[in-house]
Amino acid sequence: MKISDAMVSAINDQIKAEFDSAYIYLAMSAYFEAEGLSGMSHWMTKQHKEEIEHAEKFISYLYRRGARVIIPEIARPRENYTDALEVFRTAYAHEQYITSRIYKLVDMAAAEKDYATQSMLQWFVDEQTEEEDNTGGIVSKLEFFGGDKHGVYVVDRELSAR
Repeated sequence: MKISDAMVSAINDQIKAEFDSAYIYLAMSAYFEAEGLSGMSHWMTKQHKEEIEHAEKFISYLYRRGARVIIPEIARPRENYTDALEVFRTAYAHEQYITSRIYKLVDMAAAEKDYATQSMLQWFVDEQTEEEDNTGGIVSKLEFFGGDKHGVYVVDRELSAR
């Protein structure tokens, strides 16, 4: 069964969202590095690379389905934050946004009875559960420490191990 033009368009749009995500996390990494929080910078750099891998998974899928991939323009990300908690709250909200996008793709594939796309998207559903759990957990830790510099240091050290 041929993948629909609407699904190809929606996946190409998701490719843009994944590259935008990578760029957002790269900018967050740069912010943390400038703030002397190298563990958090490291964590965000890893996140940046994961998002590129996600975009590449979508690209490979479209290739396998014989569809045209459109490489998008990437939006300029935010550069400054008030503190680590704001960065991770922003990252958590962004992951929730990406999850909602993945769910819309799943709904679309189900409506079209596109079983191949549904199968491919299940990996992303599982991945987004993990992404939200990870970023939400970091937000919870930073909220627990309430801006205490020693607490931020502890989280920074923990994130350097990723």
